[in-house]
Amino acid sequence: MSACKRLLYFVKHRSFWTHIRRNVTTWSPVGAAFNAKPARRQDLFEKNRGHTVVVMFPVTNALCLQGLFGVPELSCPAGFQAATKAALKNTELLVQNACSCPPGVETVQCFDQLSDGLCKVADLADFIKVAHPDPAFREAAEKTCIDIGTVVEKLNTNVELCKSLKSLLDNPDIVSQLDPDTRRVAELFMFDFEISGIHLDDKLRKEAVALHVNLLDLNNEFLVGSHMPNRIARSSIPEHLHIHFANEGSFIQVGGLHADSPDDLVREIAYRIYLYPNADLMGCLEELLKCRYKLAKLVGYDSYGHRALKGTMAKTQLSHKFLVVFYFFSHRTAKDFKMMRDMKKKLNPCNSVSDFIRHNYTPYNIEPSLYSPYLSLGACMEGLNNLFSQLYGVSLMSEHPSAGEVWSEDVRKLAVVHEKEGLLGYIYCDFFHRSNKPHQDCHFTIRGGRWCRETDQYQLPVVVLMLSLPHPTKSTPTLLTPGMMENLFHEMGHAMHSMLGRTRYQHVTGTRCATDFAEVPSILMEYFATDYRVISQFARHYETGKPLPESMVARLCESKKVCGAADTQLQIFYAALDQIYHSKPQNRSTTEILKEMQQKFYGLPHIPNTAWQLRFSHLIGYGAKYYSYLMSRAVASMVWRQCFVQDPLNRDMGERYRREMLAHGGAKEPMLMVEGMLQRRPTIEDFVDALVSELHPNFETFIMDSES
Repeated sequence: MSACKRLLYFVKHRSFWTHIRRNVTTWSPVGAAFNAKPARRQDLFEKNRGHTVVVMFPVTNALCLQGLFGVPELSCPAGFQAATKAALKNTELLVQNACSCPPGVETVQCFDQLSDGLCKVADLADFIKVAHPDPAFREAAEKTCIDIGTVVEKLNTNVELCKSLKSLLDNPDIVSQLDPDTRRVAELFMFDFEISGIHLDDKLRKEAVALHVNLLDLNNEFLVGSHMPNRIARSSIPEHLHIHFANEGSFIQVGGLHADSPDDLVREIAYRIYLYPNADLMGCLEELLKCRYKLAKLVGYDSYGHRALKGTMAKTQLSHKFLVVFYFFSHRTAKDFKMMRDMKKKLNPCNSVSDFIRHNYTPYNIEPSLYSPYLSLGACMEGLNNLFSQLYGVSLMSEHPSAGEVWSEDVRKLAVVHEKEGLLGYIYCDFFHRSNKPHQDCHFTIRGGRWCRETDQYQLPVVVLMLSLPHPTKSTPTLLTPGMMENLFHEMGHAMHSMLGRTRYQHVTGTRCATDFAEVPSILMEYFATDYRVISQFARHYETGKPLPESMVARLCESKKVCGAADTQLQIFYAALDQIYHSKPQNRSTTEILKEMQQKFYGLPHIPNTAWQLRFSHLIGYGAKYYSYLMSRAVASMVWRQCFVQDPLNRDMGERYRREMLAHGGAKEPMLMVEGMLQRRPTIEDFVDALVSELHPNFETFIMDSES
């Protein structure tokens, strides 16, 4: 977008922004939007209805004005049935086209249209089934997920469909004429056929489909159950702590670990209650793991872990050299936690109740309330906007959603606009806590980007970022803890991966890439959130506008680096547990396995009557792939140290990062993207060295300094 157009946009919305400015008069429009008072924001939106940046672009790029995400059918729960019916009817036509057209580019285009038509309904429903406050919408969306998921599994074992693709890939002359993106997408579709058991006879293929469908039900049951709160009688906990939890009549509801709470006892209560075992959910997890193993064996793999790692950077079973780092960290972890316990006893000799639970879940060795006034949600969003503008020439512009477009009145909508390319896509920000909403920070792809030959235009990507932040009050905007701020940066890294990609095919858009590469952009954003030069640009008091003092900026960055090392250690435990769960059957309970892995890789004892694995919702989307966080952290560490540590706001590096890594989605081999960015091909030893470097060299000094 030209400077002139941006100026026109801001002038057009001037009446809106001048009304919501607080004592600070220098917030940018995006900062003001996220720091606005809720009630006033609603009134003003009613007065300014229709003033939106979309009108500056062709009508074909704009979303419709009614229904969830602008989909007209989804103005009511019954619309999901209509959308599903239409998608499945279109699927039948595309399958016929794919099977009858001569082998070539058109074959791959038919497959991608097929994938796009199903994903646009299924991905949207996948989000709504966990996020919509109306049970009727959630139930309708869940049914859509199951219906379309069942069809997808049948398509993955459709012999005729597979033959049409195979006839293309088996012809060297045709393959040689394909462009690299088309060839890779064709190979990825064939890979989906292979891991689904296309090579099996009719009877076994049907058995594979049945196992897949059963897994859809088990996955959904576990995912929903893993986010459900636990409750306890109000009389069971001290009355002065009731305000920290949701009230439910004579019960207290605990929906998370309250890891950001500075109160030791609040964290301990949350830990013991939230992680208390649920027998039904335990049975679901056990059955899910058995079903995954049975499916993997049926289609020819030694375990589900072996099947899951096909097509990733790791390729096959995790390298022994990479696993060595697990053991290195486990010994360091035990040493660090002992040091933290000793320091905590010096600071508070009276601490005697489950001290290891309490210090383990203190994210930063600082008092969050000292920093939060400088980290308002608006300030952080302004910081992200400035960062993206300097790195990529991209602006975040707040829009008002049309009636029925969003599922909750506090959802914000952002248009992502490039200074030359124009509108890149939309981000819906579902940032605030509400009942029945998962307490997990997530990125959801609602619609993937692709070039539409039907319209001869680019289909703009649409994503949702879901957090669980406290609501603003009448007197203050939402104030973030350092941990919340880092999570916001992490999830926005996923969003920009989706926005800045411009892939030809939807099947490989944005985060639809190898799992152990998908976390690189989000983890890299954590490094920006840890850098004093970035924080200094936006951390300022929500009332006075005064910047965060330099000494506090330095303290915050140092603390976050220490916390980052601890987080790496925790992820090693998660990754090891995930690998064991998805190896050959252990003939023991998941809790017994957890206890052993926790002691071996994390250095802290398991707490009786807790079952943390029942809250490990990543077992669904990241089953046997949780190691991806470690692999991605290693890559992100190398990219940061080589490309950004000297100047995190370097536009040339930002452009290279977009060109070499973000633009391709999954259309290019992950290691080739890393090689293009680093201008060298990293070895497994480089990955290990990068992870080892995450350990903070001055950890003990930092803890000692915290006493003063």
